[in-house]
Amino acid sequence: MFENLVEILKANPRKIVYTEGPDARILESAARLKKEGFLTPILVGNVEAVKAAAAKGGFDIEGLEILDPATYPGMEEMVQTFVALRKGKATEEEARAALQKGNYFGTMLVKQGYADALLGGATYSTADTVRPALQLVKTKKGANLVSSCFILARADEMICMGDCAINISYEDRKDKEGNVVLSAAQQLAEVAVETARTAKVFGIDPKVAMLSYSTKGSGKGPGPELVRAATAIVKETHPEISCDGEMQFDAAVSPTVGQLKFPGSSVAGYANTFIFPEIQSGNIGYKIAQRLGGFDAYGPILQGLNAPINDLSRGCNAEEVYQMSIITAALA
Repeated sequence: MFENLVEILKANPRKIVYTEGPDARILESAARLKKEGFLTPILVGNVEAVKAAAAKGGFDIEGLEILDPATYPGMEEMVQTFVALRKGKATEEEARAALQKGNYFGTMLVKQGYADALLGGATYSTADTVRPALQLVKTKKGANLVSSCFILARADEMICMGDCAINISYEDRKDKEGNVVLSAAQQLAEVAVETARTAKVFGIDPKVAMLSYSTKGSGKGPGPELVRAATAIVKETHPEISCDGEMQFDAAVSPTVGQLKFPGSSVAGYANTFIFPEIQSGNIGYKIAQRLGGFDAYGPILQGLNAPINDLSRGCNAEEVYQMSIITAALA
């Protein structure tokens, strides 16, 4: 997987900004990328602090760009852009204060086109990585929400799972008069479409299983009804995506069970892209695959934004930072 992504980056040079420049794990990854030369890191932080941390860890970052929000020459332009993007929700003083933080400053570098992608979360929470992205980079045209997926790899097998990290559940969005402006089913369908697109980037020909505790109407309740409705939307709006549901996990992965429970489905029994009905089952599901199934898990990969911005686990190691750097930049 990574060999293919590296070849993409060699053919399409990219810059990635790290919001936590002095972190040893970030520095180790940046030094490795500098040596290999197919991706250009930008480090955010106090220049002396970053250099001191690199020296302490023995990481060669000589020649890499280090940008300090406190001394950045383009700060005033950034402040004005921030205020304009927030449309009256932030004063100049509030914008300036926010941009002193690495997460907001790095996100603005992406928004202004100075960097192609961003990776954060080594010390920031997921919310602190996603919030600036939503406020400044915003969702891409046609997207109504940000979602996530994980790529799971084992030997020569790769699968994709979403959403396992962002959307807690799917509820109808209503206007002030109580009219539904975006249904729960439309949101889940959007997650399925975006996850299928991400799967393709990683060389997976997506066969999308819309998961539930029910297969083809065998179970009743709001959960299966939501998944059934979302499946219908995907099929209607994106007929090019191989998608079926609702189905249980055994029907999704076992050809024998799949064709017994869901006869005639081109997905049942052969799925490689799995869409969960809410975050709880999604988060549990990918961790079971990781811990008991022997899959390596890469993510969460954020979907629906105007630029690739991804979140690290605060418990990540340098190898995970390096891998997520390649994944994030390749999405650009």
